[in-house]
Amino acid sequence: MNEDQLEGKWKQIRGEFKQKYGRLTDDDVTFSEGKFDEMLGRMQEKTGRSKEELKKEIDRW
Repeated sequence: MNEDQLEGKWKQIRGEFKQKYGRLTDDDVTFSEGKFDEMLGRMQEKTGRSKEELKKEIDRW
């Protein structure tokens, strides 16, 4: 999965959440995106694997 595909997937999920939970704001979603990036950074640090490798593994789940 490349960066564009991941971004597209995230936008779909974000849209679904905003539809299901109408009270979610863009600020809430942006915070979640930041947390995801933070998690990837921590995983990179602890595993020594690249961001792309980790994204591929997450995609397989």
